[in-house]
Amino acid sequence: MKQPSFTIGVEEEYQIIDPVTRELKSYITEMLKADSKILREIKPELHQSMVEVGTAVCHTPAEARSEIVRLRGLVMDLAAENGLKIVAAGTHPFSKWMDQEITPLDRYIGVREDLQDLAQRLLIFGTHVHIGIEDRELLIDTMNVCRYFLPHVLALSTSSPFWFGRHTGLKSYRSVVFRNFPRTGIPRHLDSWTDFETLVNVLVKTNSIPNASKIWWDVRPSWSYPTLEFRICDICTKVDEAVCIAAIFQAICFKVYKLRRDNLTFRHYSLHYLEENKWRAIRYGLEGKLIDMGKQEEFPARDMIRELIEWFLDDVLDELGTRTEVEYAYKILNEGTSADRQLATWRETGDLRAVVDQLIVETAEGVR
Repeated sequence: MKQPSFTIGVEEEYQIIDPVTRELKSYITEMLKADSKILREIKPELHQSMVEVGTAVCHTPAEARSEIVRLRGLVMDLAAENGLKIVAAGTHPFSKWMDQEITPLDRYIGVREDLQDLAQRLLIFGTHVHIGIEDRELLIDTMNVCRYFLPHVLALSTSSPFWFGRHTGLKSYRSVVFRNFPRTGIPRHLDSWTDFETLVNVLVKTNSIPNASKIWWDVRPSWSYPTLEFRICDICTKVDEAVCIAAIFQAICFKVYKLRRDNLTFRHYSLHYLEENKWRAIRYGLEGKLIDMGKQEEFPARDMIRELIEWFLDDVLDELGTRTEVEYAYKILNEGTSADRQLATWRETGDLRAVVDQLIVETAEGVR
């Protein structure tokens, strides 16, 4: 079996912020007036107060870091031309989806027409990580195994505890909002690439979707690129967090490849159990417990994440040269996620504007 490239690509969705009101600001149309070179690196999103970037194809987390820093800086500079700021968080602490303008492009007008208020309500921001796996059958096998660890990584990335100016009691409210969309959540086990291809073809033939991009699973095979795309995470507020998440996904994929190469694999568990762990990650983040499916017992989420790194991934980290990036997760375990920091600021100040100010600073950390 030929070893895949395990390249990394990271997409991030940012909030455009008015630093005076701390509200979301519709500005993507103005950004799109920039020169054509810039437009190849930033993309509009459904709402005009959102902007998406995507890195070049990277071979290491270190390369991904350089790209993320460069792209965050680019978007910050474009926003600054009108005195605006950029925030990386899964939801805005208090802006309302009813007040947001839809980007006036056919693609997004079509989404709004198709999904109605569900589309208008989709005021959420995520980190998507692509890992290069050229063999389609290995890609599907890797996706099946990776589903088990999705809640673990979600718990590390939570950054959306607020919605409509309210403390929701959840660490990843973004996940709840997105779950209302069709064809979302942790995917079922797929038998082969043909199984996936058949699903896509039937949905297209029956006018359910125009193409495979409208399948929004938490992890999905890319239809356009030879990559496995991880979509479960809230956007990471700090660059170091985003690089850590990307490195973990790369390491998981590499470990699955080595197992399969040696005629080994990881047991597949029922979607019911996987969804239960996802709910726990959404609700409690690092403060809750996750289920160890093999032992059929619950353990602190922090212990389960340490087990992921120290038991499942340890033997591949030095081979990949990514131990530093992956073990940044220990810093997150010790100090908390963006959601935890946002909640600490809110409890200390009672002011969600102070939370936005904190997010502006953290988003620029290591960039400006």
